[in-house]
Amino acid sequence: MTATTTDPRLIDLPAIDVEPESPALFHSASAPVRRTLVDVFDATVQAHPYARALDAGGVALTYRELAGRVDAVRAELAGHGIGAGDRVGVRVSSGTAELYLAILGVLAAGAAYVPVDADDPAERAELVFAEAAVSAVIGDNLKITLRRTPAGRPGHPRPSDDAWIIFTSGSTGTPKGVAVPHGAAAAFVDAEAQLFLAEDDAEPIGTHDRVLAGLSVAFDASCEEMWLAWRHGACLVPAARSLVRSGVDLGPWLAEQRITVVSTVPTLAALWPVEALDDVRLLIFGGEACPPELAERLAVEGREVWNTYGPTEATVVACAARMTGEAPVRIGLPLTGWELAVVDPYGLPVAMGETGELVIGGVGLARYLDPVKDAEKFAPLPALGWERAYRSGDIVRAEPEGLLFLGRGDEQVKLGGRRIELGEVDAALQALPGVAGAAAAVKRTAAGNQLLVGYLVPREPGFDTVAAAERIREQLPAALVPLLAVVDDLPTRTSGKVDRAALPWPLASAGDGAAALSATEAWLAEGWEKILGVRPSESRADFFSSGGSSLNAAQLVAWIREKHPQVSVADVYQHPTLAGMAAVLDALGATARVRREVRPTPRRAGLLQGLLALPLFALVGLRWLTVLAAVGNLIPAAWAPDVSWWWVGAAWLLLFSPPGRIALAAGGARVLLRGVRPGDYPRGGSVHVRLWAAERLAELTGATGVAGAGWMITYAKALGAQISPDVDLHSAPPVTGLLKLGRGAAVEPEVDLSGHWVDGDILHIGKVRVGAGGRVGSRSTLMPGARVGKGAQIDAGSTVAGAVPAGERWAGSPAAPSAAKDKAAWPARRPERRSRLWVAAYSVTAQLLGLLPVVAVLPALALLLTQSTLGGALLVVPVAAVAYFLSYALLVLAGVRLLSVGLREGFHPVRGRVAWQVWTTERLMGMARTALFPMYASLFTPVWLRLLGARIGRDAEVSTVLALPAMTTVADGAFLADDTMVATYELSHGWLRVAPVRIGKQAFLGNSGMAAPGRSVPKRGLVGVLSSAPRKAKKGSSWLGAPPMPLRRTVGSSDTSRTYNPPVRLKLARAAVELCRMVPVMLFGALAVLVAAALAVVWSELGPWAAVLAAGPVVFAATIVAALTASAAKWLLVGRFRVTDHALWTSFVWRNELADTFVEVLAAPWLFRFATGTPLLTLWLRTLGAKIGRGAWLETFWLPEYDLVRLGPGATVNRGCVVQTHLFHDRIMSMDEVTLAAGATLGPHGIVLPGASIGARTTVGPGSLVTRGDAVPGDSRWLGNPIATWA
Repeated sequence: MTATTTDPRLIDLPAIDVEPESPALFHSASAPVRRTLVDVFDATVQAHPYARALDAGGVALTYRELAGRVDAVRAELAGHGIGAGDRVGVRVSSGTAELYLAILGVLAAGAAYVPVDADDPAERAELVFAEAAVSAVIGDNLKITLRRTPAGRPGHPRPSDDAWIIFTSGSTGTPKGVAVPHGAAAAFVDAEAQLFLAEDDAEPIGTHDRVLAGLSVAFDASCEEMWLAWRHGACLVPAARSLVRSGVDLGPWLAEQRITVVSTVPTLAALWPVEALDDVRLLIFGGEACPPELAERLAVEGREVWNTYGPTEATVVACAARMTGEAPVRIGLPLTGWELAVVDPYGLPVAMGETGELVIGGVGLARYLDPVKDAEKFAPLPALGWERAYRSGDIVRAEPEGLLFLGRGDEQVKLGGRRIELGEVDAALQALPGVAGAAAAVKRTAAGNQLLVGYLVPREPGFDTVAAAERIREQLPAALVPLLAVVDDLPTRTSGKVDRAALPWPLASAGDGAAALSATEAWLAEGWEKILGVRPSESRADFFSSGGSSLNAAQLVAWIREKHPQVSVADVYQHPTLAGMAAVLDALGATARVRREVRPTPRRAGLLQGLLALPLFALVGLRWLTVLAAVGNLIPAAWAPDVSWWWVGAAWLLLFSPPGRIALAAGGARVLLRGVRPGDYPRGGSVHVRLWAAERLAELTGATGVAGAGWMITYAKALGAQISPDVDLHSAPPVTGLLKLGRGAAVEPEVDLSGHWVDGDILHIGKVRVGAGGRVGSRSTLMPGARVGKGAQIDAGSTVAGAVPAGERWAGSPAAPSAAKDKAAWPARRPERRSRLWVAAYSVTAQLLGLLPVVAVLPALALLLTQSTLGGALLVVPVAAVAYFLSYALLVLAGVRLLSVGLREGFHPVRGRVAWQVWTTERLMGMARTALFPMYASLFTPVWLRLLGARIGRDAEVSTVLALPAMTTVADGAFLADDTMVATYELSHGWLRVAPVRIGKQAFLGNSGMAAPGRSVPKRGLVGVLSSAPRKAKKGSSWLGAPPMPLRRTVGSSDTSRTYNPPVRLKLARAAVELCRMVPVMLFGALAVLVAAALAVVWSELGPWAAVLAAGPVVFAATIVAALTASAAKWLLVGRFRVTDHALWTSFVWRNELADTFVEVLAAPWLFRFATGTPLLTLWLRTLGAKIGRGAWLETFWLPEYDLVRLGPGATVNRGCVVQTHLFHDRIMSMDEVTLAAGATLGPHGIVLPGASIGARTTVGPGSLVTRGDAVPGDSRWLGNPIATWA
């Protein structure tokens, strides 16, 4: 029996010692005297011989008369040789005296009875009797049919002999036989005798009581009914099966029969009128969840109402709670002789107040007939020293006052990527006013979607489902709100429990409107029905109100695209009604798909890249030799090369100083790209490979990291870009030099000015122009040929594909005119001209920032140089790595805190103190994200940000955020995903603006999300992936895209101990795993020592020129070692990724982050800088589990769960893209596959969310977002955030 209840008034059970801070263990110090059910019955017959024992269908027997007739049945069975140890089937019509005579007769003979409901099919009966190996079967008229030769012993049964064998439903479809011994059965009967009506002011159950027998004897709760009567001398009053099934009719019958004791399931009791229970003084619930409303209605003066819980395997009832009608719902404390524990997945007791699986021990344990199943389910519990323990599979919360039942572990169905407890939904539905009975079930639509449906049986006609739905939304998380359906009754099983599988499906049409649908609406209604399982009958029906989710929206769009390929997911969000969607479709013109052939990247491109990589590796090797020579000059040693400081200085000037880096990168680019003009070129052709080489050269020389505004402009001019005076350029210029910036133009950080991208097998190259006074916001992408007019403004996160007229403000992806006004009130005029010394200050600061890693490494270098041998140096590498890490962190910390002094909100001249402070702070924060990567996305991140000056609340989760600490506030429980930008500065006509940003309590800012100065993410709000925080947002609202649009969202429900409120032990475990993130830092250090040692050996043995020649191969060898080490770490730590969910506070998530640290710390700096866009990168990604076809072009390694990524032959993934195979909404890591079919393209900075796919030869343009589950059709073009058709 399983149930939940309201807050009980618990009785005093013997010696149960539970303290709030103790483990979740509930012990009982004593147990009832061991005896048999025959002993119990005999004692009652002796005590009350003339009391009424049975009143069944006109047959009324006293205990003496009943005992006499039972003995006759016993004698007949004994005459057939049946005795103790035998098993006898019982299949007698319900509600008859013969049924109970048969049961007692079998027990008296010493055998175990094996009941089957008389109404069950013959096949079921045969299956049960065969499985139990019964010797005989008793049928109607007490006819005995032998099936095999009995082997029992004569005489009374012993406590160890079986009393009954009841079969429960099995997950495999085969019933499971559970054998309950007499000792456990009698202990149960005696324990309940101490429980019910046992208080001083209550009259115990006695000869004046009449006990309902309404449950099937094939259900173990029937044992409770029988022995509530026969233990106390009361009268058992059976009800006919037809009467019980009617439900409502049973209520008046109870009053007619003057029933005083009832044990039943809540579903049945909810159907009875209150007055039908006027005579009932003991009401016991079990078998299923008890709604609070029912307990409140029935727990009245003069009646004890109890809630009991117990599986068949623990002899009917294991614990109980007295109900008063007040919350919370409990199943209470153990019966005398029973023991309970609440354990985690590892079998260890959880702490009081935590959630886990209920495990039962003590005198009530039964056994399975199947020894294998018995050994599995009744295995020992070593943590508690229990030799046998039953793992119930039920999820409970342990509280000293009593257990709270949360649901079946196997009823935790996955719905929309979240785990749903049906029991919790049942309880909420049953608590609705005017509901007589209710149950939830998960049904599957024609499209294969799971849908949560709540079935309601109203007390009266005219039930208001709209009001009921509103009430449910107030009580349950959105993920648990079901689609409501009114039914006449609830189908039940023999046990009286609701048969969820038999609940009606599909449902009737939704809505009562009689208005006819248009042809388009009727066609759309078919799609709704396939996706949602409900066909709308009104044009005003709302997709999301009808149960639709974001994933369902993507599925509907995929269905619509079979006929209208131009439709996007955004259309469903913006027009959620049936009429609105139909209007969108009616307005669409016909489009024909144009198929183009996309050729894989030619193999010769890889060969050319390999040849061009040789000098690149040599360049990096020369930088290593320069460092080695400098160290040798500082600390003379036998192994160190002896080189003149003049040579070291010359090498530093060329390879490390900003002018040298710029000269190498710009000079190399000019040579490589000579003659390249705007136009279209073959992917993998000569121009493309030369462009690739120029970009790798810029990356490896460090020219792109020359962050000073003065140096950036110098670099841009050296490349050939046209840069006018008073320009603020805070992003890297294109290596092609095809850039023109007008006077006073402002380009904020992380703007893509590259002016090229790969579309299928075509490379597009174009010039980018920003007119005088134009402003381009952070993380915007200017596509080839983009023109931003004079004085025009591009909001952050936008994608510009054409011309923006002068003076206009555009926003979004693709950028379009924005109606929203900029409320920042920028100064109307440029600031007064200031000294050019500020330009020099920025340049000097950039050089000083470049020296920060050098200063940070000095303590580590000092430790390493204390060792004279390679082995000794490797031994101190771990300590040296920690020293470097801490030194870097302290330098950043000191710098940021000093720069925060006097930093204030407002508009500041770019050439001024405050602007310089802000700019320098952001550069430091950006450097820290890379150098201190192991510390991000961890428990240490909030602490780190607090030290830097940010206001970070409790239990906040922060990943690789780029923020201005002094302007950042993150409230309790907020979540900032990877690569977010918070409170970063804005630029315009010579001014820099900073303003505070607040991330609200339990708010979520998705991957690459942005919260610009002065904006906020509201409490429990969500800003999705690649999206911008809106200017104004209500609490709990959700936003997606650029510009942001409102999003319908389902808030997931989960175990908060694994999401928002983890126990201390999980925090300690996570911290231990996250400390291991220093391991890849140590390995990086060891690899650096080995590279330096190898070059030193070559230099000392073969001379300097040999070392110069060997530098490239040595670096290449280190690159391969670093990459393979990262691959090995992935397989060792997480194995193969699969489609599943994991809560934040689980070891899988921590191990996954640790594996990612190996990639970011080892593979990214060693391999990716060389290998992007090459076959070497695809080869390495395959070692991680990614499935990549021949001739694919990849410029990213951000495929987070590699095994879930499939890239077809010739597919293209451009720079800055994320093939996002997981989402972290509501602190649940939900993973799914992502597929790019053959020839598909994902443009620069595009993101594809889990479960999405891009069809063959389809292009998704730059800065685009493919939403979760979206199936983008083949041979089409898309652009936007979220994507829409692209002409």
